[in-house]
Amino acid sequence: MDLDAPLAAALARDLDRAFPQLVDGHADRLYSIALRLLGDRRDAEEVAQDTLVRAYRAMSGYPPDRVSSLRLGPWLASITVNLARNKRRRLDDRRPPSSLEPMVESGYDVVAEGRRGPEATAARHESRRELAAALLTLSPAVRAAVVLRHVDGLSVAETAEALGRPEGTVKAQVFRGLRELRVALEHVAPESLASEPLTTPTPARPPRPAATLEAIR
Repeated sequence: MDLDAPLAAALARDLDRAFPQLVDGHADRLYSIALRLLGDRRDAEEVAQDTLVRAYRAMSGYPPDRVSSLRLGPWLASITVNLARNKRRRLDDRRPPSSLEPMVESGYDVVAEGRRGPEATAARHESRRELAAALLTLSPAVRAAVVLRHVDGLSVAETAEALGRPEGTVKAQVFRGLRELRVALEHVAPESLASEPLTTPTPARPPRPAATLEAIR
């Protein structure tokens, strides 16, 4: 069941009244996607904010039946990926971002949770850092597929919809991305990479775009 369907219906009935619900339900995940694509907290906050602004403006021009039929998860992810891609191009896409600490703080824990103590804590911190760095070395297309599938948790079909790619292409890119990550991290608990999911805790919440509607108007 699409949990966003009632929200889409509410947006179709009264966009201004329902839009804060969309912000509450999706702002954090949009920031998380952008952070893992860009590796910089300020850029991620800007992309998340711009995504919400673009979404509002788009829906304000749609007829109600189109708004009510939106699959909000993939649709918003698509806007986020495109804005992040454009920002990377402006910042020079050939140079991987150097600001990795926000991603380290956000997770990427590839060390088994059963391990405890100072040694395990240090190992987890280092493995997070290395996985964050490895993720940012993937090509933008492969990175986006991995992030949406294994960080944001979209299905293969939803990831394909968000990226505008065939499902077979998404599966191949995700497989390639995970393989490249495992190869890059062979010296960091490779056995845990095979068993631990890539999904991570929600990163620190960006400033809430409370003034989004006012800014749009």
